[in-house]
Amino acid sequence: MLNGFDDHRICLPSGVTLRVRKAGDGPALLLLHGYPQTHLCWHKVAPQLVSAGFTVVLPDLRGYGDSDKPPSDDNHTPYSKRAMATDQAQLMAKLGYDRYGVAGHDRGARVAHRLARDYAGRIAAVSFLDIAPTEHMYAQTDQSFATAYYHWFFLIQAAPFPETLIGHDPDYYLTSKLKAWSKDIPDAFTAEAVAEYQRCYRDPDCIHATCEDYRASAGIDLTHDAADAGTKLAMPVQTLWGDRGVVGRLYDVPEVWGRYAETLDANALPCGHFLPEEAPDETAAHLIRFFKSNP
Repeated sequence: MLNGFDDHRICLPSGVTLRVRKAGDGPALLLLHGYPQTHLCWHKVAPQLVSAGFTVVLPDLRGYGDSDKPPSDDNHTPYSKRAMATDQAQLMAKLGYDRYGVAGHDRGARVAHRLARDYAGRIAAVSFLDIAPTEHMYAQTDQSFATAYYHWFFLIQAAPFPETLIGHDPDYYLTSKLKAWSKDIPDAFTAEAVAEYQRCYRDPDCIHATCEDYRASAGIDLTHDAADAGTKLAMPVQTLWGDRGVVGRLYDVPEVWGRYAETLDANALPCGHFLPEEAPDETAAHLIRFFKSNP
């Protein structure tokens, strides 16, 4: 998969080593995956972006895939979106890119949001796929949200409770998530990609690290977000969401993101949560249009 993409392990000044795939020649575009996946969630989209003239960088986030899974602390600081965003800023600097676009799906979109906050001068434009901002989603929690996104409240429970339950059958847990958040689009998830997601997620360190990602979002990330309250992102912002998914059902996505961005490009796609795999051609087309318009 991802034929033609170089495969690297890159050690960062933070001390974390990330697995990174890279291909293309042109403006740099950093693509960040979500939970419970790896960089391979972009395998249908990334080649289209390369063909469109972008250099595409595909890391596994810290804690995920084949990237490092550093020890955490009582405040879950190593898995704060600030720490994860710093990884990405250091990665792009090490690759020689001073300015670049970034698109993130799911957890990767939350990392992208913090990256756009903390490293605004480096980000030409940013695209958020199928999320509303973390603090907004927690503040608007109701029965519908808690039912659909129960994992937000399950994964933040103290270790080793969720780790133990998930570790009993990680393949079942992962595939149940893919099924629950998608919308029965044939061949959305290729067997090769799912096998890779399962291989990585079976690692107990990955299960723990990804729980820490969610624990950080319910604590230290909200503290960081509160410090930015009322400040809008100045760079061009795009939001894409599935019109058959939970985010599109529960939120007026353009209205919500309009509170966080000075300029907004907002589009619904015909799918559930996993835009890069359920609607790859539409996702690629919107990303190409947006990032070519905002180099």
